[in-house]
Amino acid sequence: MIASYLADDPDFAKDLVERALNAVLEGEMTELLGCEKGERSTSRRGYRSGHDTQQQTMKVGTLELRLPQDRDGHFSTRVFERYRRTEKALVSILAEMYVNGTSTRKVGKLAEDLCGHAYSHTSISNMVAELDEALLAFASRRLDDTSNPYALLDARYEKVREAGAVRTRAVQIAVGIDEVGRRHLLAVELADRESENTWTTFLSGLKARGLKGVEYVASDSHEGLKHAIAKVLPMALWQRCAVHFLRNAYDHASHQTDPACLADLKRMWNCTDMAHAPHELDIWIRRWGEEPGCEKLVTWVEDNIEETFSVYRLPRAHRVRMKSTNMLERYNEEIRRRTRVMRIFPNEASCLRLIRALAVETHDQWVSGKRYLTGSIGLEKETMKLKQVA
Repeated sequence: MIASYLADDPDFAKDLVERALNAVLEGEMTELLGCEKGERSTSRRGYRSGHDTQQQTMKVGTLELRLPQDRDGHFSTRVFERYRRTEKALVSILAEMYVNGTSTRKVGKLAEDLCGHAYSHTSISNMVAELDEALLAFASRRLDDTSNPYALLDARYEKVREAGAVRTRAVQIAVGIDEVGRRHLLAVELADRESENTWTTFLSGLKARGLKGVEYVASDSHEGLKHAIAKVLPMALWQRCAVHFLRNAYDHASHQTDPACLADLKRMWNCTDMAHAPHELDIWIRRWGEEPGCEKLVTWVEDNIEETFSVYRLPRAHRVRMKSTNMLERYNEEIRRRTRVMRIFPNEASCLRLIRALAVETHDQWVSGKRYLTGSIGLEKETMKLKQVA
């Protein structure tokens, strides 16, 4: 019998569920007031005041539900409470999928499977936009509750659609290490490009939020970034990333360069102290300076390598991790893993939303996990008077 109804009327299940839920709503109102509709009773606890029509989308379709109203406004149905919880759970799942790099097309398909109707890309974007308030609070939080003696700066690039064209945007990232050795993701911002102006604005924003106590900054050798550090953080000692330096060194080598020359160069950052490093550099220069294929490389290293020796001003236990921005590079790999499936973001807001959501997740893991560095954090006492040289 039921099967024949279903065959003749595709909306049979929808109508059945709709009538059942409306009956439940009326029953809840009766329970609240203590009497049936139209019933005269001295024990009634209020009066009905019509209905409010609401739509509820379920697997069987979109239902028209008649929500009873009472004069005093005390009625609250447990039916909608259940579906509100379900809807919130769904939105949180969709947002989590988006944060983890799932494309909006796949998120929309899942929403259709769960809810019984399709969501457009705009609808999905509106759902995940609910994250914005929390993400903005994280991005604008005060930083003056702790000091960050060490800071690492870097930028990566993402493709964003703007006014019908695909443009590249710089994602600027700052990580701080506090006085007890814990990492903090200080800021993630978008800029048109890397330049002295954009980095100055970025660092000035950190100072305006209360960033303090920075003694040592590690980054690559981008000229605009170097000048911005000297301008905004003039008392901080700058360290050129040793890993980036080695990559640049390969650019100055040739096919005739002896691989042992570059292998020896890597040992420049294994010295015991600042006095030992120039001595090892002098030995390296005398050994390889006249070798065929090494002259150009040796000249370049001699002119630039001292920018990577600032790390010797730190306690020895911190040098391996602080001589480069490798830690920040690993974080960039996490961003790349999440954004790879997006390929091109529909706008800047969606790009920043995804990357900031990952920043919140990473920051929480860092501050609640193990300390990144141990021992006394900061420059060694005899170097406290040294300042950044632009």
